[in-house]
Formats: sequence, structure tokens, C-alpha cells
Amino acid sequence: MSTPHQQPPAAPGAPAPTWQPPQPGGSYTSPIPITRTHLGHAITSEWTKIKSVRSTVWTLGTFLFLVIGIGLLIAGQTTSDDYVDVPYTIPAFFGLVLGQICLITLGVLVIASEYGTGMIRTTLTASPARHRVLTAKFLIFFVVAFVVSAFAIGFVGLATAGMHSGSSDRDWIGTVFKGALYVSLLGVLAIAVGSMLRHSAGAITAMLGVVLVPAIMPAFLMISQSTRNIGEKMMDYNAPNSLAKIFQLDTGSSNGTPQLVLLLVVTGAAIAGAYVLLERRDV
Repeated sequence: MSTPHQQPPAAPGAPAPTWQPPQPGGSYTSPIPITRTHLGHAITSEWTKIKSVRSTVWTLGTFLFLVIGIGLLIAGQTTSDDYVDVPYTIPAFFGLVLGQICLITLGVLVIASEYGTGMIRTTLTASPARHRVLTAKFLIFFVVAFVVSAFAIGFVGLATAGMHSGSSDRDWIGTVFKGALYVSLLGVLAIAVGSMLRHSAGAITAMLGVVLVPAIMPAFLMISQSTRNIGEKMMDYNAPNSLAKIFQLDTGSSNGTPQLVLLLVVTGAAIAGAYVLLERRDV
């Protein structure tokens, strides 16, 4: 047998409350404001990550040490006559050949380290739109890598110009932009490879192969006449020679634009593959 609803006692002097039964089909409104997520939230999250981990400090610190340190050391050992036909950023080239490995390593760690620790599950739970997370990683890394690279190359160029003022009439600002763009794209390619392989050591090894194998193989391919053309193409488009063309070290060839275009195409294809695999595979 059901009991009638008991109303709470009214306060002295207050009117008696009137009980209202709950309305069928009523909806609950949360007092907490709900904000629709967008790419900006993912970018903020990835920026917090990349500036919080020690790997960023170590890799970028080593990169700056190599590019600026080696660049200033070489600039101090040269004379003004050495820059008659070359830009002032030439000393930065030698450090950049080694420093690009640092950006490749950081690019791999940006994505593969989360798979190694299992934190990728937390990331994709907080942001189920997987493409948004990967896009944010690409954007944040590229901006950071480009700014740091351009600063290092530009600093060496300014320091060299101060040491040997008036000895060169070559425009070196373009080498700052192209050099920073090239090594930053290598880092973005490393993120795409890390996303596909999901293993830090494997992705770093694969990227080292991309950089080093085309630089070594031409010495063997050019021995035979049948493979000589392949060897010559590898020599023109491998990473060290591409940077040399960008920095106008080889004055008789292109300015590095074809090499940049090729790297952009390869990076775009790797990014597309990373998006497809990220959506199709389980975490």
C-alpha cells in the first residue's frame, strides 16, 4: 500500500509550499558550461606537452649547440676572401648537416614516445577525433622546429657578416628560410613515420636510413654504367647535398628548390599514410 507524499514543514510565517510532481519527459541541464572542442584545444594540449618534456630541451639544445657552435668556429677560421662568391650562412651548413638528426629524433619522439608509454590512450580518450590530434602535433612541431632552425642559421649569418663585413654580395636571407624549411620538413616526415611504425627506435632507424643511405649508395651505384644514372640522382637529392645546394655551396647547380619540392611531396605522402593508418588501427 502506497503512502502519501509528505511535504516538508513550512517555516513559521511562510506560506505553505505547494508540491509539484516531476514533469514527464523533462531534461536535465548541467550547471557546468559545455564548450565544443576544436583544433585550437588540441594545439594547446600539444604545445603543453612539447614544452614540458625533457627530450625537447635536450634535442633542441644539442641542435643549437651544433649549428651555432660549429658555425661560429668555422666562421672564426675563415677569411673575408672566402665569402666573395658564397653567402654568410655557409658556416651554419656544417652544423646543420649534423643538427638535422636532432630534429628527426625529436619528431619521432613527439608521437612514438606516447605509444611507448601508453599515454596515447589517454590522449585519444580526451580527444577522440584522432586526425585533430595528429594535425596538432604536425603544426606545433613544424612551428617550433622552423623558428629554432631559422634563429640558429640567421644568428650564424649575422655573426659571420659582422666578422667579414662587405666581403660578400650574395643574398643570404633566402638560405635561412630554405634551410630551416628543409630540416623542419625532415622532422615532420619523422612524425609521420613514427605514427605509422609506433616504435621510437624503429622510426629513428628508418629516418636515419632515409638521410644516410642516399648519401652513401651513390659511391657504389656509380661504379656500374647501368646504375650510374640512379647514383647521380641520389647524389643530387640526398639530404647533405640538398642542403649544400640550398646554401649555394655548389654554385654551378640549382638553388635547392627541386630538392625542397621532392621532400615536400615525400612528406605529404607520408602524412597521408599516417592519417589513414591512425584511423584504421586500434590504439
